[in-house]
Amino acid sequence: MRDGAEANVHRYYSEDKDARYNIEIQKTIIARLKEHEVATLTMLEKIFGCPHEEGKDYPDGKSCPDCPFWKDKNRFDIL
Repeated sequence: MRDGAEANVHRYYSEDKDARYNIEIQKTIIARLKEHEVATLTMLEKIFGCPHEEGKDYPDGKSCPDCPFWKDKNRFDIL
C-alpha cells in the first residue's frame, strides 16, 4: 500500500462452490489488481480463518456460530 493510502477491502462470496475456485471471482480479483497497478502480492495457500467477521456477523470475543471448526483455534497456529 502506498504511504498515506487507505486500505481498499473487497470481499468475495460464492453460494455454490469454494470462492477460491470460482472463475468469475478470480477474473474480478485479477481486474482489481490490474486496476490498482499492484506490483507485489502476498497470499496464503491455506484458508486463514472463517469468512465471518467478529463484531459484525457474531459478537466480539465469541466464536463464530457458523464455523465450529475454528472454535477456540488461533488461525496463526494452523499455518
